[in-house]
Order: sequence, then C-alpha cells, then structure tokens
Amino acid sequence: MHARLALLSAVGPGLPDSEVFRLGLHHAAGGLCALGGMVHLCGPTSALCLASTVGLPPDISRSWEVIDQESQVAPARALRQGSAVWMPPPAADAPWPGTHTGLAVLPVSAGGRIMGTFTVLTGDRGEPTPKEWDFLRAVVAWTEERMVRAPKVTVPAATEPDGERPQQTVPDLRVGWWDWNLQTDELIWDAAVMEFYGTKPADYTGRIQDWMQILHPDDLAPTLTEAQRAIREHSVYEATYRVRRLDGTYGWSRARGKPTYDDHGVPLRMVGVRWESSEWPSARDALSRALRHMSDIFLTVDAEWRIIFVNLEAERTLGSSQEELFGRVLWDLPAAQRIPDLERRCRRAAAEETPASFDVGIPDTGRRYQLRLVPGPVGRAIYLTDVTEKRRMQEEREAAERAAAERAAQVAELTAALAKATTSQDVVDAVAQRVLPPFDAVGLVVQAIEGNQLLAIGVVGYADDFLDLLNSRSTAATLPGWSVIASGAPVFLSSPEEYAAYAPDHADLPGISHKQAWAFMPLTVSDHTFGVCVVSWDRPRRLNTDERSLLTTISALVAQALERARLYDAEHSRSRELQRSLLPRGLPDLPACTAAARYLPAGQGMDVGGDWYDVIPLSSGRVALVVGDVMGHGLPEAATMGRLRTAVHTLADLELPPDEIMGHLNDIVGGMGEDSYVTCLYALYDSTTQVCSIARAGHPPPALVHPDGTVHFPEPAADPPLGAAKPPFETVELTVPDGSLLVLYTDGLVESAKREVDEGMSGLARLLRTAHGQGVDADLDTLCDTLTAGLLSGEHQAADDAALLVARLHALTEDRMASWPLPYDPKAAGLARRHVREQLSVWGLDELTPTTELLASEMVGNVVRHAKGPVSLRLLHGAELICEVFDGSLTMPRIRRATDTDEGGRGLQLITALCQRWGARYTPHGKCIWTEQTLLGPDGRLAGPSDAQDLLFLSAGQFAGDLDALSFESRDQGRDQ
Repeated sequence: MHARLALLSAVGPGLPDSEVFRLGLHHAAGGLCALGGMVHLCGPTSALCLASTVGLPPDISRSWEVIDQESQVAPARALRQGSAVWMPPPAADAPWPGTHTGLAVLPVSAGGRIMGTFTVLTGDRGEPTPKEWDFLRAVVAWTEERMVRAPKVTVPAATEPDGERPQQTVPDLRVGWWDWNLQTDELIWDAAVMEFYGTKPADYTGRIQDWMQILHPDDLAPTLTEAQRAIREHSVYEATYRVRRLDGTYGWSRARGKPTYDDHGVPLRMVGVRWESSEWPSARDALSRALRHMSDIFLTVDAEWRIIFVNLEAERTLGSSQEELFGRVLWDLPAAQRIPDLERRCRRAAAEETPASFDVGIPDTGRRYQLRLVPGPVGRAIYLTDVTEKRRMQEEREAAERAAAERAAQVAELTAALAKATTSQDVVDAVAQRVLPPFDAVGLVVQAIEGNQLLAIGVVGYADDFLDLLNSRSTAATLPGWSVIASGAPVFLSSPEEYAAYAPDHADLPGISHKQAWAFMPLTVSDHTFGVCVVSWDRPRRLNTDERSLLTTISALVAQALERARLYDAEHSRSRELQRSLLPRGLPDLPACTAAARYLPAGQGMDVGGDWYDVIPLSSGRVALVVGDVMGHGLPEAATMGRLRTAVHTLADLELPPDEIMGHLNDIVGGMGEDSYVTCLYALYDSTTQVCSIARAGHPPPALVHPDGTVHFPEPAADPPLGAAKPPFETVELTVPDGSLLVLYTDGLVESAKREVDEGMSGLARLLRTAHGQGVDADLDTLCDTLTAGLLSGEHQAADDAALLVARLHALTEDRMASWPLPYDPKAAGLARRHVREQLSVWGLDELTPTTELLASEMVGNVVRHAKGPVSLRLLHGAELICEVFDGSLTMPRIRRATDTDEGGRGLQLITALCQRWGARYTPHGKCIWTEQTLLGPDGRLAGPSDAQDLLFLSAGQFAGDLDALSFESRDQGRDQ
C-alpha cells in the first residue's frame, strides 16, 4: 500500500479531473484487491452523478449513473454523514444495483464543502481493516489535493495576424434552447441543441444523463459545480464546456440559464439557451453582436412584453430603431397589430412556459414567417424566419405528391378493375366508371378495327343515332380515329374549332354528338395498333401535361385489357358454340311428357362444362329423362360429357332398364382414368303404367311435384359417382299421377360456397310450391326462369355449371289402350287379326286395319314359330298407333337378308316396309316386339296403305273364305305357290 501511495505522490501536477479520478480508483481497488471503484459528484439537485469508474462493465455502471442523495445507498449515506460508510453485501434476494458486493465509501471534499463520494467495490472479502481504511483515506486526500490543482476549463483563443480575435460570422451561429426539470431530472432539448450535441432522436431518453454522457470528462465536475452554485445562490447559470459530436470529436459550447423556484424557495426548473462557441469573448457581447446582425428577425421582451432588444432585421421590419423601440409593448406596434391573432397565440404559448413555433402571415406583403417563442431567464426571445419560399415549395411538393398519389391510386384502381374484366364490355364499363369521373368527362367511345372498318365496340354517353352515323363512316380514312391509328400518337382537341381544323370532312360530328373536347388515344399492343379510345367532354377543355400523360398511361392499360378481352370474347363464342353443339338443340314434344330445360355456365371461365340433360323418346309411350355432371370445367370435361351423352342415347335405344344403363356408363367412365368422376340420374317413365323408374349415381334426387302442389324428393339408394361405383345400381319405382312435374337438376343449382345442398333443395321445394300456387308452373319455360333466378341470384351466383330439366308427365288413358292374351298355337294369328280389326273400328282407324292386321299376324306368327308363351297383344292409340306382341322368350329378332331360294327370312323385312319403325325390348318375363305407325299422312288425313302395300292385300271380294281362319301355316303354303 505504501508503494502505491508513493507512486501517486510522484505524479506531477496539472492532471485533469478525469485522470485524477481514474488513477485514484485504480490504486485504491488494487491496494484492497477489490473488484473496482467509482467516483460520484454532487449534481445541482439532490442527486449524485457518476463521474468516473474503474473495473466495472457498462451494464453495471449504468445502474449507478444517478443516485438520490436521500436514498439508503452507501454513497448517499456517506455524503449525508460526511464520514466513511461500510455496507456489507446484501442478502441474495435483496435488490441491488450492479453486483453482489460490499461497498466501502468515503466522502470527497473541495473548498471546505463535500462535493462527492469515493467508492470501492470490495466483493465478498468483508469490511476493510483499519489499515486499509487509512489507505483509502490517503488516496481520497490525494484526489482532493489534485482536484484543486487541476487546470481550469479554457477555450483556445485563435488570433488573426493583426492580433485581434476573429469574429464569428452570423450564418455559423447556432442557438438552441433547453429546459431542465430539477425535480425529476427530465431534460428537453430543441432540434438545434440535439443536432449540435450529436444525439440521435432514437437514443434520446429525455434525462439529464443524456447531457452528462456527452460532456468531456474533464468538464463534468466544474460544470456541475457551476450549476449547483447558480441554484444555491439564485443567480444566472453560465458555463463553457466541451461536448462530444457524432464523429467523436469535441466542440466548445456555451450555456446560459436561470433557475426558477416555488413559493418556498424550492428549485423547480432551469431554462436557458445554448450556442456554439469557438472563442472566449464576453458571452453577452458575442451573443449580442451575432444576434444583432443575423439575417432573421430577432427581438427579446420582458415579462410584460416590453421590448428590450431588437436586431437590425427587426428594426427594418418594424420601421424603427432599437432606441425608439426599447421599452415599448410589442402589441402596441402597428406592424404587430397587422398580423392577425398574433397577441393571443404568443400569450398562449408563453403561458405554457415551453418553446413554441407557428407560422404567421404579414398582410399586404404576402410573406410568411415562422415565429419561434423561447422563454428565457429574464423574458422571452422571439425569432421570425422568412419561410415564404420554403412553404411555397413545400406546398407545391405536397400538391405534387398528392396529385401523384391520386394518379397512382386511379391507375391502381383501374388496373384492378381491368384485371377482373373478362369481356370487351367489362373493359368499357371499367374505363367509364374509373376514368370519366376524375377527368369530369361525359363520353367514351372505344373503336376497334374489324376488317377494313373501324367499329364502336363500347360506348358511354352517346345517342344511338350518333353511333349509327359514326359506324356508317367506319371506312372513311379521314375520320380522326383512323388518323390516330395511322400515326400511333394521341391527339387532344380542346374545342369544336380544333376538331373541325383537324378533321374538316367530319366537322358536323361535334354538333351531332353534343361534345366540345376530345382525347383520341391509340390502343397499341406489341407495336400493333388495333383501335382507338376516345374520351370526350361537353365543354371546351384543354388538358395539362400531367393529365395528358395520365390518359396516355391509362390507354396503354386499356389496350392490354381489351386485347385480352377480345381473345376471351372469341374463345367465349367458340366455347358457347361447342356447348350448344353438345347439348340438345331442342327438346322433343312427346305425348308422354312436355319438357323445358336450362343450362347455366359457371360465373367465370370458358363457359364450357360437363353438365348435361336429355329427353330420349322410347317405344310404347315411354320416355327417358337424363341429367348428369362431369366433375370439372373445360374442354376435356365437355368432351367427356359429349361421349357420355352419346353413350346414354345408344344404351337407351337398346331399351335397357335404368340399372343396366348405369352399369354400362360406370364401365365407360372407369375406362377413362382414375381422375374421371361423373354423377348421373336416369329416369324412365312409362305413360301406360304411370310408373317412373329412377337410378342415380352420386347425383341429387329429383323433385316430384304432384298436381296438388306438394313437393316430394324420392330418395333412391345413394350409389357413388360413376367411375367409383360398383354395380349393381339400385332402382326405385314411383307411381306418378297424371300432370305431375319431375324436376331434375345438377348440384350447381342448389349448392354454393355459402349454401349447403340440403338448404338449396329446401329452397327449390319452396320455389316450386310458390310457382304452383301462383300458376307459374303452367308454362315450363317461365318456371325454369323462376327457379334459376331464385336459386342463382346474389351471393349464390353460379360458381359451378348448373343444368335444370323440368318435365310434365302425361298418362295414356285406359280408353286408348287395349290388350288381349293369345293362345300359343297356330290359330293365334287369326285371333290377333280379329282383335285388331275390331279395336281399330272402335277408334275410327279403319284405314289402318289392313296394315295393322298384317303386322300383328306376322309378329304373332314369328312368336309361335320361334319363341314360347305366354303370348299377348296390345294396341296403344297415342300420337302414333303402336302394336305390341309379348312372349316369354329372351331371343331377340334380327333382320336377315334372304336369298332367292330361301323359304323364310322375309318377315322382318315385310314389317320394316309396312311401319314407320319397329323394335324389340326385354320385359321382366320375356320380350316385346313393337311396331309404330303414323296416324296422319302428309296431307293431314288418316294414313292408309300405300300403292305398294295394296298389292300385299286381298279385298273381301277376292277371297270367299274366313280370313281369320287362316293360320301362319296356310300363309306359308300360299307363299310357296
């Protein structure tokens, strides 16, 4: 320890305070084998401020920067007691700034007054011994003695060659204000102070520590001492010190302020100004000269707003000298009275006792000034800076920014709208809604080249007769639109006179269109100009450069969107034509049913999908109703739908039952690939029995509307979709009253993103009941429109294809049907002829008797010869005359081409020649062979046998025997002869 004291004694005088503190702490900590040490100095308020540390990391030092002198921390206790203080390490759970250590503290005095503390962090080694305390006291004594001998703060005084100090030029003067709350240590700087002190706004905490951290270590102690003196003596605070700038260098700064107190003399705040200093003249003189010659208006007033100082610029503005203005109240001056609301705003700012800034206008001059009012120790300082040009440029910049933002917003809105536009009309609507209003325009014409014509494809704000006139001149090369297309450059015509000068051959158009200004903008894509966009006004209008530039930009966007839309329109037309070719062009009007249908494509896309419907007439008053849905959209799905629709027709013509047809369709879809799925519903209605057989694969059930208006959804077994199902398919049979409605549909009609299928089916049932109650269902086309409008409106617009088929089912009445059992023997043919003759006579169809007798005889004869019983005959009188023969065999007849030597094989050829069409179908107990004859000939009268057929028949006069007694054996013998 003695060696350390000897080493300290050998240090020469003249060390600055910061170096004295550092050396003293270093040797004190080393002599006690301590962790480190720190020196605190008394601040101007009841606080100890950290001045120097040794051995402590920054995180630990920050917790000791400011200590309340009234706290129980060891340095505060030593300061109050004026003697040494030992504080052992705290308990493990006690809050302690820094680290777990003991503290040995001694007060530091100067000039007979305690000015701070000297602290050593001893760690966990315990209280210093008496010898160690003596060593610490000796180090503190050395510190006190060297602080007295430390050099005072001075500023180097530069001199000119003539020996005089240079004057600081006014433009270099930077004056700022500060406000220090002595109760809370909050510190407020203005922008000038913060800039000079090199403090970034993000790093500024608003505490006195911000100022202490940038002070030069050698200047901290005297500066704090001066502040403490000013507070104690109620005097003005003046100090010169060095502060660290952003680049790490130090610059000289002068500060001047005055503390304020409450009624009890307790210091509250210290408010003052700061300015940069590079010389050491009298502060008052230097500041006065700088302010006197500064370019801004500057004046100071006392608490009663009496003028105590004005600079030259203020004298010029106020129209009087400083001597004339001195002592006058500011508000009494004519120049101040001309500024509106100046007194009220200044008094309100002064009442808050904080610096304030606002703009004022000088009448009659048009000049604008920024007024800064800064409270000072003895009054208030007022700065007025001419900001006329600055504000004008700022307003112009803000106006330009607003205009640019508005243009960008307009372009963005238009771009978004054009991105959603799919058709040419969508593009025109988007331009009309988002371009015309901002420009106060009233008319829009979009023209495109079609062949050698320039035709309007979208118009807003023009009468139809004008458009007819414009299109009638579509090939005129002198039309302004053709000229713009040829040049590829926009043309802006601000009046009818300019229009007439530009296009003299069409000078009549402005008067007819009632427009007086135009902007013709070419529509160009990939260097190809295909049209022109014309925006027009109903009054003369000259566009400025920005407006023309914006319209030109917009025209480029419109051109891109219109080109896409035209491609879409073409693709849309092709897809619609394809869709029409794949769906039925018309539904047959059948005795068994009348039908109407609708196909609604999805809201977006190519309008090609996989939904389909069909009505297929079958034999004997039967009809097949089909609806299906190929999952997905696009050409592949549409092609799949076409294949399946053809397959359904083919299978239906084979007169297969619904479950077998669904099985064959399932095989077809399964062979298309794993990704192919189809839902389908097949309904077979027999008008003779009024039974409807339904099979479905993954499809919603149909709606059956009874004649009384009740709605029922029959629930056939829910088989999986085609392609995933495994036969057999379940079939449900319904007895349908005459006049009932059968409604078939795809899921796109009843299901949407916001509606489940069950909810959609309930809505369908409700609409059907309402339509029946209002009589709307009498017209099936009107009913289809009502259903689609009710189910696909608003938020439920079609997101998927939708197909709807509505059929009214009719029964064949019993008086139009006749059937008889026949014996299984050769005499059955004669008996069949007798039944035919008698029944046709009852129906008044005698002209068809010979043909029908021969047809029945031929079919019964073939059954007796080639099939098995039981045998029966049935006649149906509908739109056609149908003759059916039933037997118990599953062998189907087929036409053979008999040679000249064959004895048989000509029966079916004879049937083909005698009837309009014929066929065979399976029944639950065998098969049925049927023929169909038209009831009316081309002349509208009942059809009879043709001349060729007359040769096949014998008249009653030519045959004297019993015709019905002839069997098919006798017939064959006659053929042999």
